[in-house]
Formats: sequence, structure tokens, C-alpha cells
Amino acid sequence: MITSNHKSSKSSLERARWLITGGCGFIGRNLIQKLIEEGGHQIRVLDNLSVSTREDLEQICNFREFREFSEKLSSFTELAVGDIRNYETCLNCCKDIDIVVHLAANTGIGPSVENPRKDMEANVIGTLNMLEAARQNNVKRFIFASSGAPIGECEPPIHEELAPHPVSPYGASKLAGEGYCSAYYRTYGLETVALRFGNVYGPLSGRKNSVITKFIKQALNNETLEVYGDGNQTRDFIFVDDLIRAIRLSATSNQTGGEIFQIATNMETSVGELTDKLLYIFADFGLKEVKKVYAEPRLGDVKRNFSDTSKAQKHLGWSAQVSLKDGLGMTVEWFLKQEY
Repeated sequence: MITSNHKSSKSSLERARWLITGGCGFIGRNLIQKLIEEGGHQIRVLDNLSVSTREDLEQICNFREFREFSEKLSSFTELAVGDIRNYETCLNCCKDIDIVVHLAANTGIGPSVENPRKDMEANVIGTLNMLEAARQNNVKRFIFASSGAPIGECEPPIHEELAPHPVSPYGASKLAGEGYCSAYYRTYGLETVALRFGNVYGPLSGRKNSVITKFIKQALNNETLEVYGDGNQTRDFIFVDDLIRAIRLSATSNQTGGEIFQIATNMETSVGELTDKLLYIFADFGLKEVKKVYAEPRLGDVKRNFSDTSKAQKHLGWSAQVSLKDGLGMTVEWFLKQEY
């Protein structure tokens, strides 16, 4: 149980040794950018490159790929190509690490419905491997990327005290990860923090499988925007810069071990409303002929979803700051500079 408000360790903020699983992906690269801007950190990335590439990481930093694990991090960002389903890889990557940010996962409801075993192996076995590797290497803090999916269908807003009833295999696997984080804190003393991310969007999301990325790519390719269902389903869309601040605060705040935090905007936006906002933004950038069409709803999708973030505000000193309009504008602008 949390007993005090947010406090941070200045020494940890100034210099820490980070392991970021899935670090070549969208959120990982945004986090790495932030850490490099701050300076003084040492960074190791573990990624199996199943979704992202070495070139993606090269876009934001110079790095050294290594095959022989040593107990001392170099001054360069290090890339370890490996899989979280391999325990020995996890164990080696956690050597000499202060903070683990566990982003690597089988992501999305659709893929979990199509292949629930693959989803379980990555999200349950992979998370357990990382927790045990962190414990064996005396890691100080373990940050687990979760989502609202463990809760399932409920009357929003989602908050941390709701009983979980996952609808999809993805929600079930993330719930298992949250459970193991709680157990590793209460049994072994590993300081775990589970962050339930809202629907994250922003620059560097070109490979992300999400509704905003899909709509922007469709518009840039002169395609019709495909809306699943009637468009009345709601989500809580959070800009990536706000999310990275939450991760940074979670890495250093005291009295947060074993806790779960909703990290979103506390605002409910329907997919139809999102589409209309994007159409206005597309027009501002000269894309005036974009159309939308409605398709069949997806299996496993919840109808309404947004979060109560008051716990994060109280105990992490965090709240979202970027409006959806501004965030979408920055995201579309980033995509226009890429080759899609």
C-alpha cells in the first residue's frame, strides 16, 4: 500500500543503468531519446527485431551491437538481439542494471485472438523470465507495460481498484504480468510498478499497429479510412511524451513498489470523434479528399474505455498535458516527413 506522496532520487535521475526490452519499438525509442537528452544514463536494449529493425534504432542514436554479454555497460547505447522467451538471454541482459522497463510483448487484441498461445508465451513466460532475471541480478526497479485490457468490459472510467474480467487473450496475458509483478514485490522485494497505458500515439509510431497509425497511413496512401464497427467505441488516447514522463517518474518515485497506475488522459474519445479530428487535421496539411467507411467490428474489442488517472497524479505527481488536437497534429506532421 502506498503510504506517501511522490518523491524522487536525484542521483537516480542524474545517472542510471537502464535495460529497455522492446527498445527498438515506438515507445522504447521515445524513451531512449529522452534519456539521451538528459545525459548521464547508460542504456541497454533487448529486442528480437520481429517488429522493429536496427535502422529504427539508428534513427535516434548511435549504438553498439554485442554478442558477448559483459557485466559492465559501455558508454554507448547497447543493442542485444534476443528474445524474452529465452531465460538465459534475459538473465545476461539484466547484469549491472538498475532499472528495467519491460515493453517487449505480443501487442494488440487481434493477434492474441488469432494466436493465443503465442500471446501467452511472449506476455506471460517472457514477463516471468524478465522478473526472475531482474531478481537474480538485484535490479532496483522493474516497470511493466500493461494496459486497460485486463479490466475488460466495465462502466468507465477504469481505475486500479476494479476487479479484472479480461475479454481477450491479450487482456488475460497482461493481467498475468500484473499478478507476477505484485508477487515479485511482495515475495522477493523487487520494486515493481505496473503502468496501464492508454492508447499511445505520436512520432516514431510508423510500425505501430494502432487505429491512429492506421488512419494516418491510409490517408497518406490516398485510401479510405476503415472504421471498425459503428465508430461509437471509445478509447483514451495519450500522446507519447506524456507517457514517457510517467515512465521516468515511475523509475524514481518512492513508495510505489507493487503498485498499478492508470496512465492515460482521463478523457473519453470515440473512434468516430477521432476520425473527424483527423479529417480536419489532414485538410490543414492539404489532404482534403480523405473519406471514411465502416467495417465489421473486431472480436475482443471493448465498447468503452477511458481511465481515472487520479492515483498517478497523487502518488507520481503525473498527469497528461498534451491535448488530443495538438498531439494528433504533431503526429501527422511527423508522418508527412517519412516515406509512407
